[in-house]
Amino acid sequence: MKLFELTAPCHFGMEAVLKKEIYDLGYEIIQVEDGRVTFEGDSEAVCRANIFLRTAERVLLKTGSFQAVTFDELFEAVKAIPWEQYLPENARFWVAKASSVKSKLFSPSDIQSIVKKAIVERLKYIYKKEWFDEDGASYPIRIFLMKDQVTIGLDTTGESLHKRGYRTMTSKAPVSETLAAALIMLTPWRRERILVDPFCGSGTFPIEAAMMAAGIAPGMKREFLAENWTNLIEKELWKECRQEAAEMIDLDIKTDIQGYDLDPDVIKAARENAKRAGVEKLIHFQQRDVAQLNHPKKYGFIITNPPYGQRLEEKDALPALYKEMGKAFSRLDDWSEYVITSYEEAERYIGRKADKNRKLYNGMLKTYYYQFLGPKPPKKKKEK
Repeated sequence: MKLFELTAPCHFGMEAVLKKEIYDLGYEIIQVEDGRVTFEGDSEAVCRANIFLRTAERVLLKTGSFQAVTFDELFEAVKAIPWEQYLPENARFWVAKASSVKSKLFSPSDIQSIVKKAIVERLKYIYKKEWFDEDGASYPIRIFLMKDQVTIGLDTTGESLHKRGYRTMTSKAPVSETLAAALIMLTPWRRERILVDPFCGSGTFPIEAAMMAAGIAPGMKREFLAENWTNLIEKELWKECRQEAAEMIDLDIKTDIQGYDLDPDVIKAARENAKRAGVEKLIHFQQRDVAQLNHPKKYGFIITNPPYGQRLEEKDALPALYKEMGKAFSRLDDWSEYVITSYEEAERYIGRKADKNRKLYNGMLKTYYYQFLGPKPPKKKKEK
């Protein structure tokens, strides 16, 4: 079976998490760069990566990589790629995105136009045609320039992988599903440990955690563009991979995953989202203030995305809110707390310096992932 180079973009700073996911799926890592991991896989890998990866934004099938500092060089290098191996005669193809960083070629619209022309010229020669109806399957192309090095590939995914299909209503400043999954995976939380999100909003952290606990593949209920690429991937492969995902689900597990929010409408939406994700029985949602946060269990986890105060009228309320969070944390002194926020005074008002702090972007917003680490639970004695 033919092997491809596949590239999976991810949130900056989450490359190590995605790398481990890909490795655990059984594929060889070729390269790790800022915001992307490239690996080797066959056509089945395209299906499995789209269905199983929790932290990738999409899966690109790499068609070429070269250096170009002029538009002529770009045109000729793109034209030299054997596009007929990827694009059938009736393919609908376009350059969906072009991005350039520290490169001499920097105009996205010009790059998109020239790449499209180069591909058309190649296919005219190969298929002996002057006009293409483009009434077949969609093959969006993405091109990325970094320090004059060009990487070009086909987008196998379509809508970003963060769109799992369960979230129809979101709260203010939501964390995407892929980022939430990555942030959970950065912690040592496991499904037998309690997890609480006191600002759960639409329920993303609890739902992603519950899906991990139950072994529910994030992409098993949605569709992907490459499902129509029958010239490259047999339809049966998608069916087999979804069957593999279905066999991994275990909803009979015991979990203690909780989500709180002050807004009753938001809690209602979170419950509906959890139901769509198939994990409503694994999560307890409740209308509750962070001031009421307490729990008799030990060694639990708080993973949360509290208000940032993006609007001026909300900023004044943040000191009191984060002080309340700090009081709650102090009552749970053997728990670990993980907080993503753009509020730069978070540690001051929580009243404790984070053991670890990771800077990352939630969309275009610079945020910090504060990690307040609690003690490890004692190891269970082995039975003799």
